[in-house]
Amino acid sequence: MPAKNTSRPGTARSASRPGTGRASSSRGLGSFVVAISEGRNIGREVGVAAVDRNTGRVTVMQVADCQTYVKTLLHLSLHPPAIIIAPDTFFPSLKGTKAKSILLEHIREELPDVPLVSYPRKFWNNQTIRLLGLHFVSELSTDDNERAGLLLTIHDRFYALQAVSAVFKYIEEQDNIIYPPHTLVIKYRPIEGSMLIDTETARNLELLEGVSKQKTHSLFGLLNKTFTPQGARLLRTTILCPMASLAPIEARLSAVSELVQTEETFTAVRDALKGVQKVDLDKLIVQLAATVAGPEVGETVKGAYDRMGQLLDLQKIIRNIPRVGRATAECGSALLRVIGELVSDQRLRMIDERISEDLNESSTGSKKGAGSGLMAVMARVYAVKAERDPLLDVARASFKENVEDIHELTNTLREKHELPIELVYQKEGGGGFTLKLDRSHTEEAGWERPREWIDRVSRKKHWILSTLELKKLNAKMREMLDETLMISAKIIKQLLTDVLADIAILYKASEAIALLDILWSFSKRSIGEQAVRPEFTGTLAIKSGRHPLLETVQAAGTLVPNDVYASESSSFQIIQGPVYAPNSDARTGKSTYIRQIALLSIMSMCGCFVPAEYASFKVFDALLTRLSNEDDFERSLSTFSNEMVTSSMILGLATKESLVLVDELGRGTSSQEGIGIAHAIAEELVDRKCMTFFTTHFSDLSTTLSRYPAVVNLHLSVQNTSNNPSGLSILFNYRICDGTPEGGVNYGLELAHLADLPPDVPREAKRVALLLMEREKARKAMSADSQVNLRRKTIVKLAAQLKQILNVSTLPDEELMKYLLRVQTSVGLELDKTFGGPPTD
Repeated sequence: MPAKNTSRPGTARSASRPGTGRASSSRGLGSFVVAISEGRNIGREVGVAAVDRNTGRVTVMQVADCQTYVKTLLHLSLHPPAIIIAPDTFFPSLKGTKAKSILLEHIREELPDVPLVSYPRKFWNNQTIRLLGLHFVSELSTDDNERAGLLLTIHDRFYALQAVSAVFKYIEEQDNIIYPPHTLVIKYRPIEGSMLIDTETARNLELLEGVSKQKTHSLFGLLNKTFTPQGARLLRTTILCPMASLAPIEARLSAVSELVQTEETFTAVRDALKGVQKVDLDKLIVQLAATVAGPEVGETVKGAYDRMGQLLDLQKIIRNIPRVGRATAECGSALLRVIGELVSDQRLRMIDERISEDLNESSTGSKKGAGSGLMAVMARVYAVKAERDPLLDVARASFKENVEDIHELTNTLREKHELPIELVYQKEGGGGFTLKLDRSHTEEAGWERPREWIDRVSRKKHWILSTLELKKLNAKMREMLDETLMISAKIIKQLLTDVLADIAILYKASEAIALLDILWSFSKRSIGEQAVRPEFTGTLAIKSGRHPLLETVQAAGTLVPNDVYASESSSFQIIQGPVYAPNSDARTGKSTYIRQIALLSIMSMCGCFVPAEYASFKVFDALLTRLSNEDDFERSLSTFSNEMVTSSMILGLATKESLVLVDELGRGTSSQEGIGIAHAIAEELVDRKCMTFFTTHFSDLSTTLSRYPAVVNLHLSVQNTSNNPSGLSILFNYRICDGTPEGGVNYGLELAHLADLPPDVPREAKRVALLLMEREKARKAMSADSQVNLRRKTIVKLAAQLKQILNVSTLPDEELMKYLLRVQTSVGLELDKTFGGPPTD
């Protein structure tokens, strides 16, 4: 039964065009065929299998998801699909199914341009299918030391194996592709062990694309200094799914640190990567593997030409890989040494030696490798060594004679017409030689075109033409070229069979090069950018941190750095300030501050240095955000509804180890409802003890949440001034300060001065507002509960300070004693204030 495309007209096989809209961030970075299976129980167990037809890499996952399928959508963003297949029972218009699949609805919303194709249930639904999926994994995965662990991990993942079975049967039926045994890199990739970043957060933080859809103004664009396609793919995956395990993060940071500090190593790695740049080794391997599996009788001249070029590219890369090993062999970083060991594997040297048995040494002397044009043709013709096949030697000799005849004909035409005719090779039309003549030589008075010149084509400054004799010689040359390529193809097929017997080491070398590529990219970004190596202490502490994206577009010295401090005793931070400041970027202030925290956290967990004077982080299991205050027209959601959907997702996933950012929750409804909802959600996050940064214009939240010791109040500082160019009496500094905003500063009333209102209106508004603020301030100051809460917070803060001193302090005893005395004095003053006593000296 053929697969059915239910998302738009057309066949499944034509569904690989780039997506737009929500799917645009994945454009051009993959061609995955994805199969999705889901259990029928309430556990929301989802199995996913994704096959990249270009690179031969397969990723399998099974996860217990939440009601919004955030984890599944994250996996799809990491493996951008060209097409998604699912059981036909998921589609309400098929098999008499009435209920919609909620999973497919979420996928349609997130990836509106990716075709969803139904596939018969018989390929998904029984124990035999599970065994078939296990058979595919066993037969197709590369035969290396990871294969046994893969089979052990996946053997009881029922829905994942369903997806594996379906995706390979689909590719076999629809694309007529049968992969040869042990040629695919199959990985089981659980979400655990990485920081969860949902797709909405990735868009709002501009991880892959900027707000203007430009990839350069994004975190990916900022960090992408990679040389290889596989390096760029790994960087993209790393940004969307940073590591959540301390050991590999520290290993990467140590490697980046060595590259930053040691110019010799930095330069050696750069030069080694340049030797393997541009050629996609993953894609090359799967193309060559398909050649070995294909039938000889089906080989075409074009196929033979392409295959020769691919083998020459492989030879070029294999020859340059040892440079990568030499560049990292003596490094102090353990990770760099491991990379050096992987690319120095004896099997790679044996592959090089086997290629050298059949191919000439000079075939890839050009910097462009196989390239295109006449040099590319010659490289393919003379790639195989002489005396490997008598028929090949005869065909090449005939080809050489034909080319010489063409050159001789050209010389004859030059002499006959006394014109500087050039001989050029054109790939179009099956390839062949044509004649080129500058137009200036044909514009002289009395000049007539020779009758033997045919197929004359006018260009801007010259003519392209031919003759009947040249056409005949071209036909003979092409005949000999085709024969040469077909004989060579038979010889190299056995060569490829021998080379790909060790296909696993080629994939491992590609992975090692990709990792080295992003480490070098991180170091390149860190040099000269006043970036520091982050520490991981369990406390979020950043001194003079800078927003990495704004730093690249704002004039030097105009970006205001800010400090961040959050620990167990101050895990929930309320940030107040103006919703909008005049003459500023729309994201200036509070929003920029919390976005900066997110971006620096991601960079640190990727293993990259961060723009700050000092930075300490916690390893987070998820980055959960509610940042956008816009309506979602695609899902017909108002601002308020969108807020509630996102808040539900956050509360469903947040743990003590999560980083949560909430920007102006409650703006989509009335003030009373907004305060109530914001308080309820904030209270739940406080109870979860997740590290939360909560921006708000509701000043009452500082009071309603004051009984919680972990709640800290921050605000954007302002400065009273009389000569502000904006016409206001306050100047926005965009610097974060402790406490609630100072009394008497009302951002809304100050901004109202910019409106063309009668002078008495803002004046009276300000008088009434100040009166109410003073009364509220006096009421809060008299509250006994308020003083008790302040005492509790002071004591909790002291306990956290002492705990941190015990865990991380390296001060000498004398200095430590002085510091503890200062802490004691400060705490005493704080407690005195809560009892109404005078400050003591």
